[in-house]
Amino acid sequence: MTAVKDKLRTRADLLRRVRSFFDGRGVLEVITPVLSRAAGTDPAIEPLKTRYTGPGHPQGLELYLQTSPEFPMKRLLAAGSGPVYQIAQVFRDGEYGPRHNPEFSLLEWYRPGFDHHALMGEVAELVIEVLQMDLPIEKIAYVDLFREHLGWHPLEAELSMLEARARELDLLVEGITTRDQWLDLFMSLVIEPQLGNECLTFIYDYPASQASLARISPDDSALASRFELYYRGVELANGFHELTDAREQRRRFEQENLQRQHQGQRPMPVDEYFLAALEAGLPDCAGVALGLDRLLMLKLNVSCLDDVLSFSLKNA
Repeated sequence: MTAVKDKLRTRADLLRRVRSFFDGRGVLEVITPVLSRAAGTDPAIEPLKTRYTGPGHPQGLELYLQTSPEFPMKRLLAAGSGPVYQIAQVFRDGEYGPRHNPEFSLLEWYRPGFDHHALMGEVAELVIEVLQMDLPIEKIAYVDLFREHLGWHPLEAELSMLEARARELDLLVEGITTRDQWLDLFMSLVIEPQLGNECLTFIYDYPASQASLARISPDDSALASRFELYYRGVELANGFHELTDAREQRRRFEQENLQRQHQGQRPMPVDEYFLAALEAGLPDCAGVALGLDRLLMLKLNVSCLDDVLSFSLKNA
């Protein structure tokens, strides 16, 4: 019982520190709907769905549980909300393991006037405040990361060479056909465990093909203004200098739905309200999503997400 209370108190303290951090910076806490008629199109994320039957929809209305509060939060930004944050419960199908649960707590916030480099600084300040540790910070470009750890350029290497290197490392290669799939394999199994062991490590400027909601880098059209944060081998946050072009965003959604179909996945209904908000005018901004359960896991020095959740999938 004491261990349970300690875990609950530590989570409550973490949430207090998060709210105090943003309150001191004038960032407004918001709540947006968990249910939506639309869903994200990212082939790597599968939403959970439910069905409403009642007044207004006697035949039923298919709804999706949010995988992120990103789209409605950007609608608020376009409506003039100013900087906002949200502590949200989000849901993803097919995700369960030491660092995954189909329902988890996500902290997401958006900063008008920030680019992804400015937001990296604020993310680091928040994590240091919550963990109560004076941690050094390092920033490494995605291309340089692969050169440093594997010795080759991730966007120039031949696919046949990537397969050969994977086999040399005894990595499971069945079903992998695209460059992004190969790079994800090397990133998750070879590089990630080595990141952030003594510091907060930010990886930035990912391949444009891996950042459908980020703007293209002004310095290299093959790259996008995206970053991720790692600490002790755990991915904690994923952020963007946000794309504000509605036409380009629609094109990317359509491209991802085509990819979903090609991979045997169901295409997702596009969020027209979100695209209309982009059309109306999303301010220049950067945004980030940070896994609070993973952050709590690191704070408590445990290796499994089940150890920080009140009830995980196995006992929900």
